[in-house]
Amino acid sequence: MNMTSMALLTRPQKPNSCFSSSSTFLPHCNIQSLRFLPHRSLLRPNKNNCYKWKHSMFISTKPLLKNGTLTLNGHEAITGVPDNVFLTPLTDSSAFLGATSSQSSSRHVFKLGVIQDVRLLSLFRFKVWWMIPRVGNSGSDIPIETQMLLLEARKGPDLDKPNDPPSYMVFLPLLDGEFRGSLQGNSSNELELCLESGDPAVVTSESIRAVFVNYGKHPFDLMKESMKILEEQTGTFSVRETKQMPGILDVFGWCTWDAFYHEVNPQGIKDGLRSLSEGGTPAKFLIIDDGWQDTTNEFQKEGEPFIDGSQFGGRLVSVEENSKFRRTSKESQDDAPNDLKHFVADIKRNFGLKYVYVWHALLGYWGGLVPNARDTKKYNPKLTYPQQSPGNLANMRDLAMDCMEKYGVGAIDPDRISQFYDDLHSYLVSQDVDGVKVDVQNILETIATDLGGRVSLTRHFQEALEKSIASNFQENSIICCMGLSTDSIYHSKRSAITRASDDYYPKNPATQTLHIAAVAFNSIYLGEVVVPDWDMFYSLHDAAEFHAIARAVGGCPVYVSDKPGHHDHKILKRLVLPDGSVLRAKYPGRPSRDCLFTDPVMDGKSLLKIWNLNKCTGVIGVFNCQGKGSWPCLDNTNQNHFSNGAEVSGKVSPVDVEYFEEVSGKLWTGDCAIYSFNKGSVSRIPKGEQFGVGLKTLECDVFTVSPIKAYYQKIEFAPIGLMNMYNSGGAIESVQQSGDSTGYNRRILIKGRGAGSFGGYSSVKPKGCSINGKEEEEVKYREEDKLVTVTIDVSDNSGWDVDIWY
Repeated sequence: MNMTSMALLTRPQKPNSCFSSSSTFLPHCNIQSLRFLPHRSLLRPNKNNCYKWKHSMFISTKPLLKNGTLTLNGHEAITGVPDNVFLTPLTDSSAFLGATSSQSSSRHVFKLGVIQDVRLLSLFRFKVWWMIPRVGNSGSDIPIETQMLLLEARKGPDLDKPNDPPSYMVFLPLLDGEFRGSLQGNSSNELELCLESGDPAVVTSESIRAVFVNYGKHPFDLMKESMKILEEQTGTFSVRETKQMPGILDVFGWCTWDAFYHEVNPQGIKDGLRSLSEGGTPAKFLIIDDGWQDTTNEFQKEGEPFIDGSQFGGRLVSVEENSKFRRTSKESQDDAPNDLKHFVADIKRNFGLKYVYVWHALLGYWGGLVPNARDTKKYNPKLTYPQQSPGNLANMRDLAMDCMEKYGVGAIDPDRISQFYDDLHSYLVSQDVDGVKVDVQNILETIATDLGGRVSLTRHFQEALEKSIASNFQENSIICCMGLSTDSIYHSKRSAITRASDDYYPKNPATQTLHIAAVAFNSIYLGEVVVPDWDMFYSLHDAAEFHAIARAVGGCPVYVSDKPGHHDHKILKRLVLPDGSVLRAKYPGRPSRDCLFTDPVMDGKSLLKIWNLNKCTGVIGVFNCQGKGSWPCLDNTNQNHFSNGAEVSGKVSPVDVEYFEEVSGKLWTGDCAIYSFNKGSVSRIPKGEQFGVGLKTLECDVFTVSPIKAYYQKIEFAPIGLMNMYNSGGAIESVQQSGDSTGYNRRILIKGRGAGSFGGYSSVKPKGCSINGKEEEEVKYREEDKLVTVTIDVSDNSGWDVDIWY
């Protein structure tokens, strides 16, 4: 086959022939760079598939790269595509983009073409560990280290009617072989692909499957479909819905970090658990964060003034606990427990804890392991000095990373990592510890030189970690942290919970609004692979309710990091039931469709709406994130950034809740009962209508959206749930009519759990009500908004039946 014919595999130009001598070919193409194409699902024209090849490339609705323009479903995505970029069709709406170079290197930057005059959303790593969103209108608005790019498809005169809803395109840079891709824009509005191995010895001249592109009319369906396709194509990760969910997701927790930082101690933990329990919001899971391990730090001498950042030079001495959690023979009168097992048993027994997790870093500790120590030398740790990629260095520096570069890391030998994890985790299990939070995961990309590169190294460590978790713990008991790189995300086979944002900083008022917005947008992508973890927060804080409502609609773990005795139990009781369980929504909380391309932090006019579903209702959290903080890595000089406290108005509608058909059912009238937590009132709204909301900075409200159903000829009903809870509808398990259509036995039965004020919309005043078979003397009905309420008083989590009759 000559070079002209081979070029047809990537860029066929004429529909009249499968082989055309006049077709354009790649100028840097050679036999070596194309030898893998037939093995990468790229069609090779022959007598059997000639028609199929022409059909897939020249029907306008399918992905097409022709005359320098990439179109998806007939919509123009990128123009000015260079000749060294090629397309591999996959499905009717999706394809892979790749590129080739005349030279081999461990790092390439390929131009993919021009993006302009389109609304776009980027999710990019602004620090080595963390990701945030950025919206814009052209290629120059796409930051370095973009890991997801969502575009609103341009409308063409022959494709769309003026009032048609928008459609969407997604670009997902991938792991291809031993190389990781990321996207970025330049000042010429060109989209660029950065491809790197992280090891100068690992080189290539091409990437066939560097970027996955897909088109769809529903943005959340598009993301779900795209990640399922990639799961099948790569075989390296699993989507969220197939994973085992840890038990901590459904109970309230407490983390020691912001309560004690490194000074965590057994007595302090007991004090915190006691004060939470005495306030009526008992913690059922505990994370003993950094500070319990046996470490040493040559960069911070005892008795000397603290050096900021020196904590990141500490190294692990052994897998066992330190002297704060273990009594030594010389300290027989010390307050320390006998050992970690004794302490864990004590707090589980006295405070009703179901789960105790402990923190550790991916390499044991921030600075890895102490080389040549008695208990660590078997893991053959080697002092290594991390090096960040140019992409990371182009964004925001990080103190932890800077210090690890300075002090070095005792990196565990990859051949011994499985042994290390198994030794650590089996020891923790012997101490009755139930799971782990594994931090500092992105460190691997910075130490991959001479170890096969970042992709290979991450794959090896991730497989070893997940194997150890599965072998030692029950319930897939791991929280991943500081791992928001595609190196880690696309190797997540089992891990089901991942921290979705930079840390919660209680002392920094400028980060509170950014935290909420970042997690919500990141969840568009992360939520297809894991349950995004919104991190801990203080319940006694200026932004406490802001964070609490975000967790209520986030479908995430709910845990605080309050100092002992420093709690706002009024806020906590709106999140936590008396038995310590929480009303978790079904899905990761994500921005509503009309928020996808707005900036809720800095444009001065947009509210952030986060939607979710329960078993029987929808829920929308509305937040004013404007006026407090500014996104990092952004030139703020031209931003319409208004003063703190200004009110922002917006519109909310039942259609903001996606997949509402899962709860509406056949009896739905088409109207919804909308319950505002702030106002305590119910409104009846047709599904397509909107209502106004006005909020000042750091103000928020949460709306339960319940489908009004016609259960009998003249009775329309919609459950609200426990109106004292932020996610009131999360208390409802089922709703059904339990009587007949006669005038004597028309009943609606609601099953649920929790205690408080149950409410529902009822078009007709009920005649009576019973709870768990006992008739209630007082059933309140408010004629002005058709709200029926009854008080439920249960002391356990056995659930309740509310039977309303008419």
